[in-house]
Amino acid sequence: MQIQVKCSCGAEKCPEWAIIELQGVVELLPSFQDSLQNLQIGQLCRPSSQENYTFTIGYHELIGSKVALKKPIVVLKKIKCVDVDRSDGGGHDGASSSSTELDVVGVIRHKILFKTRPKALISVKEKAIGADAVTRKQSV
Repeated sequence: MQIQVKCSCGAEKCPEWAIIELQGVVELLPSFQDSLQNLQIGQLCRPSSQENYTFTIGYHELIGSKVALKKPIVVLKKIKCVDVDRSDGGGHDGASSSSTELDVVGVIRHKILFKTRPKALISVKEKAIGADAVTRKQSV
């Protein structure tokens, strides 16, 4: 079977994608197990002056760096094409055949590698509430 690969965006104009590589496991709450599509798990930031990336997931912060891949990876989208054959003679009017094409969606040339343990984030508000509770406890 022959599968045709085509790029509709042009040879050098394919969108640049990246892989995020984490060490460990990202655990989801049971309520999210069925709906993983378009699920946001955190916020990825890169200060413009640095090459480090920050990935914040809940109350955890990861610091990573951009690493070039040895070989680029192509992101493909599978398209099923249905060809309708209309022959004038014979008994097979309206016969159809299907073929598959792959469309290039993007190219991955880099990955963002987070290889250190996450740092726990504690907000200033939580510290203030905790300090206030300790002050009240001591005054009783």
